[in-house]
Amino acid sequence: MIAHPSDSNQLPNELKPVFQELKVLQYLQQAGFRKRFGFSCAQLLQLVFFLLFHQKNWFRLLESNKSDSLPGKDAVYRFLNHAGFAWRRFLTMLSVATVQKVSALTSVDRDAVFIFDDSMFERNCSKAVELLARFKDYATGAYYKGFGMLTMRWSDGHTFLPLDFALLSSRKSAINGLNEHIDKRTHGYKRRQEALQSAPQSLRPCWIVL
Repeated sequence: MIAHPSDSNQLPNELKPVFQELKVLQYLQQAGFRKRFGFSCAQLLQLVFFLLFHQKNWFRLLESNKSDSLPGKDAVYRFLNHAGFAWRRFLTMLSVATVQKVSALTSVDRDAVFIFDDSMFERNCSKAVELLARFKDYATGAYYKGFGMLTMRWSDGHTFLPLDFALLSSRKSAINGLNEHIDKRTHGYKRRQEALQSAPQSLRPCWIVL
């Protein structure tokens, strides 16, 4: 499991080569992810990946005999929800490097495309989630609580890689509003403002870059 003193040997053997090849922790540091004390950002990110790929339950893990060497759940939630961390910068650097590695393995004549998709992100059991809104599923005609999830992906016809995403709320059908205490200078505040835009408005910066 996660050992507190060092960032080395934090992952299962099946995930170590992936992190090393894609330089995940290097991009995390370049994106400015740092903590002054406690478990490092690298350790917390690796723990999240471990739970995701091994389908482990976080609460059961804390009740196990390994709980003494693990960070508390509040430390993980603060890491994932920290408004000052530039998650988009980290994801962009990692995605670009991954696309470059894949492109080098394929023919230069193969066409590559960007794919934009607007799908549902349901949170029907949630009540206090920030910017929670009510949306209509036009496929079924039913309404759901949650967000619209706008994603940007890259594909060469065989490989399909995610590049960026935005969770979209709604001003008209909002259930919960914006946290008034968040620092307006942070990356988190900018993402919240983006969530209140329409899907075409969120795509406009991508059109300029492309």
